[in-house]
This record gives sequence, structure tokens and C-alpha cells, in this order.
Amino acid sequence: MNSESNTPPTPWREALIARIRVEALPPEKFSHQARLYALTVQIAAAGPAVDDDILFAAAWSHDLGVFVGHRPEDPEQLKQWNSTAYTLTAAGPLLLQCGFPAEKLPAVIECIRTHEAQYEPTTPEGIIMRDADLLEQLGSVAVMRTVAKIAQDTRFITFADAVRSLRHALETVPPHIRLVKTKELAAPRIVALQAFLDALDAESNGLLGFETGL
Repeated sequence: MNSESNTPPTPWREALIARIRVEALPPEKFSHQARLYALTVQIAAAGPAVDDDILFAAAWSHDLGVFVGHRPEDPEQLKQWNSTAYTLTAAGPLLLQCGFPAEKLPAVIECIRTHEAQYEPTTPEGIIMRDADLLEQLGSVAVMRTVAKIAQDTRFITFADAVRSLRHALETVPPHIRLVKTKELAAPRIVALQAFLDALDAESNGLLGFETGL
């Protein structure tokens, strides 16, 4: 899906990147947006034309609800937090403040709404967006992202918690990938993630969660 836009960066894009650079906390979360957009471009190049503005805006604004300062601080509230629902209400005003074209905003919100595996995208841009986000849950990048959550996220207290999440991704993410190009990109990531988990099993003697008695 080839992108319609080959134009230089527009002021709203620069403003959006600058805004997310401030909002993305902890700081390691910032790079996910850049990688996600790069993946959408790579996937889009393999098919019919889509709107690159929509992909850019969705990729850079889709995770507002996971950033510190946007999500709840209370651990119990955080357990119940729906980050996507929050982002659906917060992304529009932020994008408009950055100068994003208002007429394209509904398409961006729809991409954000369906970017997680359990939802069904309704637009070509949404399909690409979800496929790209699924790729970020596989491979070496997935390992880095998941390990970074230990002690920062109520779901990740020990190494064992991170490993369970990675195993779950390895088992459940690939079947959700739709596009042929994305499946090609996913193949080496699946191999890399499986190899990491196999090596971890061999090295850890099953003691990653020993401190909690798991």
C-alpha cells in the first residue's frame, strides 16, 4: 500500500514529534512512535496508495494513554486503566493543537481505535497501523520494550512476568497479522524472539521468578 505523500516534513508533523517528545514518559517510550511510523511506511510501500498523513498522525499519537502524566498513578486504578479509550479522547485535541488537518482527524481516531490485536480495522490505514504495532511486539525490540516495563508497570514485577508476556506475544500475535508484507517482516522477528526465550530457559534453570516463589 504505497503512501500518497512524498513531501518534506510539514509544520504539524514537526510540532507533533516535539509534543510527543515531551509527553512520552518514561523516556524510552518515545522511540516506539518513530519505529511504528517507519514500519507503516515499509508495509504501505507494498500495496495500493493510502494517506500517509493519517498513518503519521496515528502512529505518533496512539499511545498517549500509556504515558506517565496521562495514566493513573494509583496502582489499583492503573490495573483497570483503558489507555486506548483515553487516547481516543485526548489525541484529537492534541493533533489539532499541532495543526493537523481537521478533516482527516476521524480517520486517525479510527486507526487508533482498532490498533490493538483484539479489534478489527475498518480502513486500509487501520490495517497497516495494527500490523505495524503487532510487529513491535515481536523480536528483539519486543524484548527491550518488555524488560523496560519491569518495576514501572503493575503487570511486571519480576523477570518471570516479562517472560510470560513475551511467550504470550509469540503465541498469539502472529495469527493476527493480515498483510503479506507484514508477515514477511514478522518471520525473522519470530525466530529471534523464540531463540531468545530458548536461550533464557537454558541459562536460568527456571529461576527467573524465584524471589516470588514462582
